[in-house]
Amino acid sequence: METNKTIDLNNKEYYNNREVSWVAFNYRVIEESMDMKNPLLERLKFLAIASSNLDEFFMVRVAGLKDQVKLNFTERENKTQMTPTEQLIAIDEKNRENVRIQYEQYQKLLKELESFQVFFKTPDELSPENYEFIKQKFEFEILPTLTPLGIDAYRPFPKLTNKSLNIFVDVKDTTGAKKSAIVQIPALLNRIIEIKDDQRRVYVLLEDIITHFIGRLFAGFEILRTFTFRITRNADLTIHEDGAEDLLIEIEKFLKKRKSGAAVRLEIDVRHDPTINGSFLTKELDIEERDIYKLDGPLDLTMLFQLAGMIGKKYPQLEFKPFEAAPPLALNEQNVYKAAKERDVFFHHPYESFQPIVDFIKEASEDPNTLAIKQTLYRVSSDSPIIEALKNAAESGKQVTVLVELKARFDEENNVHWAKMLEEAGCHVIYGMTHLKTHSKITLVIKRENEELVPYVHLGTGNYNDKTAKIYTDMGIITTNKEIGQDAMNFFNYLSGYSEKPEYKKLHVAPFEIRDEFLDHIDQEIASHQANGNGLIIAKMNSLTDKAVIKKLFEASQAGVKVNLIIRGICCLKPGIPGVSENIRVISIVGRFLEHSRIYYFYHNGEERMYLSSADMMTRNMIKRVEILFPVLDEAIVARLKDILALQLNDNLKAREQNKEGVYEYVKNDLEPTNSQEKLVQEAEQYKRSLVKKEVEPPRPMMSKRARLFDRVRARIRRS
Repeated sequence: METNKTIDLNNKEYYNNREVSWVAFNYRVIEESMDMKNPLLERLKFLAIASSNLDEFFMVRVAGLKDQVKLNFTERENKTQMTPTEQLIAIDEKNRENVRIQYEQYQKLLKELESFQVFFKTPDELSPENYEFIKQKFEFEILPTLTPLGIDAYRPFPKLTNKSLNIFVDVKDTTGAKKSAIVQIPALLNRIIEIKDDQRRVYVLLEDIITHFIGRLFAGFEILRTFTFRITRNADLTIHEDGAEDLLIEIEKFLKKRKSGAAVRLEIDVRHDPTINGSFLTKELDIEERDIYKLDGPLDLTMLFQLAGMIGKKYPQLEFKPFEAAPPLALNEQNVYKAAKERDVFFHHPYESFQPIVDFIKEASEDPNTLAIKQTLYRVSSDSPIIEALKNAAESGKQVTVLVELKARFDEENNVHWAKMLEEAGCHVIYGMTHLKTHSKITLVIKRENEELVPYVHLGTGNYNDKTAKIYTDMGIITTNKEIGQDAMNFFNYLSGYSEKPEYKKLHVAPFEIRDEFLDHIDQEIASHQANGNGLIIAKMNSLTDKAVIKKLFEASQAGVKVNLIIRGICCLKPGIPGVSENIRVISIVGRFLEHSRIYYFYHNGEERMYLSSADMMTRNMIKRVEILFPVLDEAIVARLKDILALQLNDNLKAREQNKEGVYEYVKNDLEPTNSQEKLVQEAEQYKRSLVKKEVEPPRPMMSKRARLFDRVRARIRRS
């Protein structure tokens, strides 16, 4: 074996390609549809999630690579040394297999639904009464909304909307002349039509109904052929920030251009005719053969969300048991401000309610002692109670400053809307910084209490979104720490005015500073291990792509430091390579909730350092965004976080472990079967029951029964 001195850490064999790693992650999502422990409708939803994920991947990542190819850009990426063309080929190979498996699963799950008397039918398969029902529905509800678009010298090929469903039609007139047309399926009509049939539930797809009766749109013509298709367009267009007088206006222009971006994928439904090749569309859309996906099933499986919603009303047992978040343990039923004045308050969503975060803003807006509220907003819900609270605060005369990140991808339109509303209410609205996205999650409330100004600061790992807080795992802390309060004031003043970057006392702010902090801590852990032999790093995040950080983790592994990484999505690091990463373990947990929190832990020979952050160890997060890495200073919160990390490292039901070839397989060990997410749900339920019973000493999840779990896990890691 090579010695450490001769090992080249730039060797491409030590890395996973970013895009291929993402495709592998989406397979893990599809894999959840195969897990019989998941209820049937939830398995359908995982297929829908995979389709939604893939749409965004094509609109952004694949589109970006295709743009590079068109510009003859052949520079190799810095880890696996693949050119844009080579990456597109690798994506295509792995993704086609994913899609094949996804549609196989779709067919299997439809068969399982039949045991519950739920059936998908085409119009030809319906009974006479049901056929008459959909015929009447077509005539009176669907037909008036349809517009056939002929294609000839006077009617050019239409500019079809991104992700819309369309029906291609070949017709022949009475002279034998052949013509083509397109019928766009109205997006506002329900995709799935339900027919109540005694004890059965029968569903018919809208496109199948339109296709069946499409002759009504072409009177006097013979229908030769029809097929459904869908176009995915480039949504990663450039926003021209330089020289823009008003970024909000520039974003509105950008949103109009996005709808007509270049085509990057063509999907064709070949259920009824496997010979369709889409050659005419290929030419019109200027795409290649590898951009075409011929699918033996309906296009856009995100419609399964709608189907699950319809069936779930009758068969609730086919969905996850409803879960209502517990009150945050740290509040102990106190008011959030009173609790924060006594100690730092920790929140763990969705196991603990997001409502106290809403109340934090709402109470500040109503309290006459509140002087100012400052907040960053990246993604918020369409009917956000936080927006209402901020508006009310401004209208009551409080100083309200809100940074609305207009460049939050696919939330630009929503954020433009909120920015305008907040401005009209009297809030000071800023749009971020040139060429940087502000992704940090921070709120500062300034109150006058006993003639003293007290800063209350909320810092989080996830968005101020009351809807996603029910399905994303995220964490946050509210603190009155004076140094953090001063850092928060400096942070907002830096964003809203003109000044040099502040010298922060407790917070670490990207760009650049977060990565430097990580590199410093890894170096310290290496030095500590060399002196004491007990080096340990645990990091939980969404994605790991930054080469500088990966190389430093390789160095830590070579020095003997044990590195445990919990990474839901992309991981460009290959673990377990002798002499390079043999002391690194990588697991990915995909389950009921989307793992979104970022936790970073360094043992430092017992002088532990624990951080939470809005940032992943991705180059874009640490170099091209405004992010915050914040320390966890309260020992009780550190203890909870250690137990959560230990619980996830013990997961052997939803965790997959990456091997040295970059392949993920379910964790197999002799430990007690553990689904970390389900365990946290059970403990939240137990805590709620204790509150109902008014127990004097309610059970403290992750603080009693598992108090020594982290130490046991750490000991096991050292032995491995």
